[in-house]
Amino acid sequence: MSTVPDKFEPPAGLTYGEPVWEIARLYPAQGCWTEREYLDLDTNRRVEFSDGYVEFLPMPTLSHQRINRFLFQALSAFVAAGALGEVLFTGVRVRLREGKYREPDVAFLSADRPTETTDDYWDSADLVMEIVSGSARDRDRDLVEKRSAYARAGISEYWIVDPEEGRITVLTLQGTEYAEHGVFTRGEQATSRLLPGFAVDVTEALAPKR
Repeated sequence: MSTVPDKFEPPAGLTYGEPVWEIARLYPAQGCWTEREYLDLDTNRRVEFSDGYVEFLPMPTLSHQRINRFLFQALSAFVAAGALGEVLFTGVRVRLREGKYREPDVAFLSADRPTETTDDYWDSADLVMEIVSGSARDRDRDLVEKRSAYARAGISEYWIVDPEEGRITVLTLQGTEYAEHGVFTRGEQATSRLLPGFAVDVTEALAPKR
């Protein structure tokens, strides 16, 4: 238990180590957030927004960040070589619909897509990547919830990168649902249907060099 340093006695009515609940009350209650309030939220945490609710995502591990860096660099180099569009990484908000925002690990927006972008978010994306990690809740978010949400938003391709299972699943949009383009494991090349010629070595992607 924390102890109070003798020279730092708390003011009357306050207790050392007690959370400052009043700060939390300065923000909207869950279910009552607006898009503007979400976009104005100033934090270094990854936060997603769904119909008035904000969800704080787990802080990424070092291995997660290294995989993220590898994928971003590979896709960014390919896209830049062909002047195909723009690639951004963790922190870019993608607006799936009114009241729904996600922050994929990697996102690609085609130069051919007429879409509105602001300093706050992208209004759409053509390809997104998510690195699966963490608890069962986090896995369900990437494997089930985001698969459905990205498909409904019309995102053409979704890469699910799963270090725990040792595979990369590439999904392509068919109508309003995703179909498997391929499930690629270590020793194989994960390929894109949306971007012919783009491929990632699964072994290298899941265990990138420092």
